[in-house]
Amino acid sequence: MAPRGALTPLFEPRAIAVYGASSDPTKIGGRPLNFLKSSGFDGPLYPINPKAAQIQGLPSFATVGAVPGPVDLAIVAVPAPGVLAALEDCAAKGVGGAVVLSSGFAEVGGAGVEWQARITALARRTGMRVVGPNCMGLINVRRRLLGTFTPSAAGFGLMPGRISLVSQSGAFGGYCLSLVRQRGLGLNLWITTGNQCDVDVADCIDHFARDEGTQVIAVYLEAATDKHRLVDALALARERGKRVVVMKVGRSEAGAQAAASHTASLAGADQVYEGLFRQYGVWRARSIDELFDVAYACSVPVPAPLGRRVGLLTVSGGVGALMADVAGDCALDVAPMPDDAQRRLKELVPFCGPRNPVDMTAQLVNDLTLFGRNFQIMLEDGGYDVVVAFLSSVGQVMDLSRSLLEQLQAVLARFPDRTVVFSSLATPEVRQMYEAAGVLLFDEPTRAVRAASALVHFAEQARRAARQDPPPPLPTGAVPPPARAVNEVDAKAILASAGIPVVAERVAADGDAATREAAALGYPVVLKIASADIAHKSEIGGVIVGLRDESQVRDAYRTLMQRAADRAPLARVDGVVVARMAEPGVETILGVVRDPVFGPVVMFGLGGIFVEAFQDVVFRVAPFGVTEAQAMVAEVKGRVLLRGVRGQPPADEDALVRAIAALSVYAAAHAEAIDSIDINPLLVLPRGRGVLALDALIVPTDAA
Repeated sequence: MAPRGALTPLFEPRAIAVYGASSDPTKIGGRPLNFLKSSGFDGPLYPINPKAAQIQGLPSFATVGAVPGPVDLAIVAVPAPGVLAALEDCAAKGVGGAVVLSSGFAEVGGAGVEWQARITALARRTGMRVVGPNCMGLINVRRRLLGTFTPSAAGFGLMPGRISLVSQSGAFGGYCLSLVRQRGLGLNLWITTGNQCDVDVADCIDHFARDEGTQVIAVYLEAATDKHRLVDALALARERGKRVVVMKVGRSEAGAQAAASHTASLAGADQVYEGLFRQYGVWRARSIDELFDVAYACSVPVPAPLGRRVGLLTVSGGVGALMADVAGDCALDVAPMPDDAQRRLKELVPFCGPRNPVDMTAQLVNDLTLFGRNFQIMLEDGGYDVVVAFLSSVGQVMDLSRSLLEQLQAVLARFPDRTVVFSSLATPEVRQMYEAAGVLLFDEPTRAVRAASALVHFAEQARRAARQDPPPPLPTGAVPPPARAVNEVDAKAILASAGIPVVAERVAADGDAATREAAALGYPVVLKIASADIAHKSEIGGVIVGLRDESQVRDAYRTLMQRAADRAPLARVDGVVVARMAEPGVETILGVVRDPVFGPVVMFGLGGIFVEAFQDVVFRVAPFGVTEAQAMVAEVKGRVLLRGVRGQPPADEDALVRAIAALSVYAAAHAEAIDSIDINPLLVLPRGRGVLALDALIVPTDAA
């Protein structure tokens, strides 16, 4: 098998051959050649068609092997049964990359599945990178390379820029190309991956991350096919400071429909992707508008926000209120202006709204200098990291726009580290003028606020990446997962060896043994049915707490044995687990589930109603370090309970994040042996007292 090569022959070819080239520029085989000629691609073009001596004014060849010079890229547009032969010719010629536009493969079933498998085998055997089949092709704007048949590329009309886009869907990719032109965005590289027989989305993200001309990586993703390549590509993008914006479709309802509070039932496919994106600093767009708004915001060189404090400046009180609502939805800090600053603003415009949003009112039209003076007070006294300004339709008047920009530049000269986002209906000339000055310009104010939120996100992710720590080492004495189901005591012993603190407990085979163990541990104690066959003991009444003397322990033992016999008659019962009652703390849930694509995925959430009713859980792909575990805890909505409420002491979050990271390392080390792990509850004790796993379940893969 040849190593997987880079995508350079695809995006940076010196010469291109078009298999199945047509003299008709409206056909799939004719469009790429027509586009390449009309756009001005700077290398030789070779039509490949044995039925014609000349195609679109260029000499035609029967096979690529007959071409006199080297060929780096082949665009293949022949019927599906002939594609493999064409690619064999390309491989023999030493062609580095091929784009298969032809359809009729795995997407239609039948013989197409086998044909596609053979293309994959050829790519693996020869090292030639193959895009598709059943794709729309690729584009390199700088090279004026239009290796596509989508009508969206007709007439070129694309501006070079810092955004590169990959789409698994060809039709969606073509639509995005039209939106890029319509919005006047600068584009660098564009590719649709189709059936992904060889080149997939992860390969493209990796290539874009290495490309010096790319600053923003926009992705349309339906499903990942290879965990390690995708994770490595996202990690590389983060390392190189590239902003990744993903529109992931196909959200699963599995998590929302789950009724039981254990990991396997909470881990819907979408939750895993959400965790992966958060883990690697990806911005997940929920709409096409958001995908392009964020990509645009990240492509214009503006200062990275220093924090989440946002100032809102407006000429409309109503729009200001709308912007404030959206800023709150985005968890931005719409802090009020200081009292003295509000007084100064009132002196400028007595009927303004000085708090935040700051409403300049329509008085701006009478006195344009109000803009610069308001802006300076907001940055100087308000200390805002980002200012979003709504100026209605001022951007349609060049003189007004130029005057406001001059004032803004004078203010920003004193505050060069602040981020400014404008919202105004504007002409293309005004938009270009503002962007050249490092000011983002949006037509619609709420989209401006959301884009500002994305910039804050990427700035925070960059700071977090700088302090990212590696996963901790696996303890030397860590015990491998069991080959078959074990009771909770054995499960906790295994987890304890992996660095997860567990409660002190013992198994008692009869009532006398239970009383002896209770006395040895010290009252009060808890009794639980000990059985590897009963995964969730509380569901059958298999747990009795608060036992304070020998008599209560004997009664509880008899009760538990009867419940096991009545409610789980086929279960093997080893007796009871006797454990000392733990001191009060915050109950959390920690677990692992094996995802079919990403392998072991760690879940964390607050226990009780937060899991069962609100699905308040977060996920990460294992393994990871303490910094990532801290991010997980911060994302849980019920985190306030860990901070201490109603007089309760703060919980030991340091011990909690160490336990989460330790579990991730253990799960990754035994990825093939573990189907799921549940630690429920993991009790977080007051600060400095640690954590305790009170119950645990390990499901090995063979027992799944």
